[in-house]
Amino acid sequence: MLSRVGRPKEHNQRTAVALLAAGERAVAEGGLEALSVRGVAAEAATTTRAVYSLFGSRDGLIVALGAHAYDLLRTAIEQLPASADPQADLVEAGLVFRRFALEHPSLFSIGIQRTLPSSELWPQFRAAASAALAVLSRRLVRLHESDLLAQRTVRDATFQFHSLCEGLAAVELRETFPPGDGERIWREALTALIAGFATAPLQQTPSPTTTNRRPTKRRSS
Repeated sequence: MLSRVGRPKEHNQRTAVALLAAGERAVAEGGLEALSVRGVAAEAATTTRAVYSLFGSRDGLIVALGAHAYDLLRTAIEQLPASADPQADLVEAGLVFRRFALEHPSLFSIGIQRTLPSSELWPQFRAAASAALAVLSRRLVRLHESDLLAQRTVRDATFQFHSLCEGLAAVELRETFPPGDGERIWREALTALIAGFATAPLQQTPSPTTTNRRPTKRRSS
């Protein structure tokens, strides 16, 4: 009796995985314009009813793809072993981001760069993004505990690290890097940023145009 109760959920999970894979392929081949409920259902050998039942709508499927992007990143970073060198471990976390972007460029576009048909969709998978960022932040906490963040906060360093990864991925996906140099460029850039975290940030100095500016005299009326 228990096994019968569990079958529908198991079936739904398998169907959801198949539909997400079909949706990812559709976007990879033709962009978001190529994503349709009917096409994804046919590709996954199921019905449009299954798509609507699991995701609610085409927009719901796009939201699920965005969340899936962050779930893949979160899981991959969680599975990275921790060594005695938090800086080297953070470099490896960055390379996880690289592999994700290269293996799932359509998910990178939807989830990370948010090339969405509506601004209302992003908040619907924000929780998945926050969960992935929290896992990454724990790696930055290790730098903080080892006094390797200087005067930076974990929050700022996390966003700076993520921004570098997103930028490197976008450039590499445009095939801008010399062939075969991608991983080297990533390692050098990540290592430089992480080493820079250990130095005190430069203090902003007032602009000469503002400090040397003489106050203007008001004309008498």
